[in-house]
Amino acid sequence: MSEHKVAKLFYVSGSVQGVGYRFYAQRASQRLGLPGYVKNLRDGRVEVYAIGLPSELASLRCELERGPQAASVSGVFEEEAGIEERFAHHFSIEPDSW
Repeated sequence: MSEHKVAKLFYVSGSVQGVGYRFYAQRASQRLGLPGYVKNLRDGRVEVYAIGLPSELASLRCELERGPQAASVSGVFEEEAGIEERFAHHFSIEPDSW
């Protein structure tokens, strides 16, 4: 059975703002060939949206759980999301959501 592309939202908690986490997530996603975005949330978490095969998204989650050296990730929550065409061709760092 072949895999089909899906989209997921990842919510990363811990000490993940002000430590280069968004740039880390962007590099990890680009290395895996996944389009999407990353942004800081008002509540201190980081949101990552990515589109790819389930196996690729599982690899991204592992990277997100690791985080950059200056970060301290306490958890990664994920949920299914719809494929948003405007994010389907590149990975961007979006403005903070506040």
